[in-house]
Amino acid sequence: MVNLLRDIFGNPFRPVPFSPSWRTSTAVALAAQMYESRDFSVMPILADAIQDAGCDNADVLDHCRNDGPHVRGCWVVDLALGKE
Repeated sequence: MVNLLRDIFGNPFRPVPFSPSWRTSTAVALAAQMYESRDFSVMPILADAIQDAGCDNADVLDHCRNDGPHVRGCWVVDLALGKE
């Protein structure tokens, strides 16, 4: 249960700024696909897309590359989609 809460809310004591420049067409398309299908198996690919766009934030990249669980409402996916 705790892992699901971390997936949805992240670390409330250390909010992560998400640069709009990281919302490339590839990152947004991957995030939208995961959001709609509820298949989060491409989270590591989202990490690569965001990193290619200039993200060097370890919290964001590590979250995408960890084993999860990841669910609809994942804070990184929501940020990639512009859902603040």
